[in-house]
Amino acid sequence: MSYRQSLKSCFSDPVEGAEKQIPVAGGVTQAQFEAVLEECAEPLHKLQSMYRDKTLPLFKLLSQTEDLTQIETSAGRWRSAFDTVVVLGTGASSLAGRTLYSLSDVGFGPRKGSPDVLFLDNVDPNTMTAMLSSVDLAKTGFIAISKSGETAETLAQFFIAARALDSKVGSTRMPKHFLVITGPGSSPLRRTAERLSIPVMEHDPGIGGRYAALSLVGLLPAMIGGCDIRAIRAGAKEVLYQLSEASRPSAGLPIAGAAMNIALLRHQKLTNTVLMPYIDRLVNFTHWWRQLWAESIGKMGAGTTPTPSLGTVDQHSQLQLYLDGPKDKMFTIVTAETYAEGPPISPNLCCENDLHWLVGRTLGDLLATEARATAESLIGSGRPVRKIFLSKVDETALGALMTHFMLETMVAAELLGVDAFDQPAIERGKRLTRDFMAAMS
Repeated sequence: MSYRQSLKSCFSDPVEGAEKQIPVAGGVTQAQFEAVLEECAEPLHKLQSMYRDKTLPLFKLLSQTEDLTQIETSAGRWRSAFDTVVVLGTGASSLAGRTLYSLSDVGFGPRKGSPDVLFLDNVDPNTMTAMLSSVDLAKTGFIAISKSGETAETLAQFFIAARALDSKVGSTRMPKHFLVITGPGSSPLRRTAERLSIPVMEHDPGIGGRYAALSLVGLLPAMIGGCDIRAIRAGAKEVLYQLSEASRPSAGLPIAGAAMNIALLRHQKLTNTVLMPYIDRLVNFTHWWRQLWAESIGKMGAGTTPTPSLGTVDQHSQLQLYLDGPKDKMFTIVTAETYAEGPPISPNLCCENDLHWLVGRTLGDLLATEARATAESLIGSGRPVRKIFLSKVDETALGALMTHFMLETMVAAELLGVDAFDQPAIERGKRLTRDFMAAMS
């Protein structure tokens, strides 16, 4: 496996076989955790059956590679045709690609030989105007993503970008700068694309938006940006295979993670869950996870509130609350091996006597020790901490991590008795938006 998970710092009593385990006052007992794990036997068998029979479209998709050839062909054309590619979409349609693309660009520009990939996921008019004025439209392509083809934000972005391009390159060339990804059937986005002769790629109708991260929705922008999409899919298959071979719930890492979330909710009333990687490339991953968890399990009065965080940055903002505020949070700290990474700090510059502990150390040393210090501080304050360690921060690891959390979310929803794949409360807001916009005329 490209990652490891440790739950030992979530228990309030000594765990048999756990080395150097410190019981956590706000954790659960082994018996409480085991009781929830027993409830996971049925969800585990259900997932294993769907994986074996490929009856869940998501599992069928993640188990194959046939679709990757088409994505690679399309990505190759876009990489050679444009200097900038703008992804139009909101929610999962943007977060998926943004999360994967973070492996290529941490904010200082794309990999050499790759176009700059921008993600426009909101409808703030200032942002749209700034984007259109900052790129060379003649060398810019737009990918509009909406499974339903009816997403108000995406349609608005699409129409405004198309008008700007039409003015710049003309109506004949404008369609060559666009690609639409949408579900089958008639929809405003598809009908407009067909009317304008814009190519359309099919969004799998059986996979909900927030679970489509490792489909072409996320993989196409990622590959345009230079990511290895076959390695991403390999990481996903790694987790699915591990789950399929699990002889008991505790042997499936996502199952155990879901069980601990729900055990802490039931027995310690921990209604918030914090995901805190000490890896800058996972910032967008935490935002993708926030939507996945909140939209999947926050129903019928059930669920816990997901909070993205980042070490070491949030040690200087939220950690005071985490350590000394309400005891209502579970923490997941994600780290990778960073010791000795980066150049050492020179003793010629760092010559203050009280800074001797910095001399010869690297930023990687500081990052790793701060992660350790945060975890131990939280544990010492009675806060339960799950630890996830990545052997390497690459496409395989990120594909595995995203699949882990999709599976963990599905199992947590089963334990809470809610449907992981719908979002009924959101639909009312969408209807009201359309009504209010219509009333403006």
